[in-house]
Amino acid sequence: MSERVINILLVEDDEVDVMNVKRAFKKVNITNPLFVASNGIEALAMLRGNNNQPPEVPSERRLILLDLNMPKMGGIEFLQKLRSDPQLKATPVVVMTTSNQDKDRVEAYNLNVAGYILKPVTFANFIELMATLNKYWTLCELP
Repeated sequence: MSERVINILLVEDDEVDVMNVKRAFKKVNITNPLFVASNGIEALAMLRGNNNQPPEVPSERRLILLDLNMPKMGGIEFLQKLRSDPQLKATPVVVMTTSNQDKDRVEAYNLNVAGYILKPVTFANFIELMATLNKYWTLCELP
């Protein structure tokens, strides 16, 4: 069963949203390892590793949950860097954001995101979203 584990990197600067994701995972019994980066720069370091250290997020079976509006390096810039990196470009990314702007949505899909989800307002909706995402990534064949 361990080969079915999906390593999830949550790239999110809002502590409340991070806490909501963790609470929702617990509520719907999602036991996948969850790694958290507060911006794109931190996320890339966790995916690449540095100073001859292995990546913090195991390199197999990764999924990224990405917020777009973050300091230092926002989600779109992160996606551009991710997609231009031969080692990381195939990593599936689901955008979870408050941005309902068509420009952001089009840009994200042009950078090959697996999905674009608006963050729910209520925690009950957040739980439902996490359960649905879990079903989705469980069905997907990730490398």
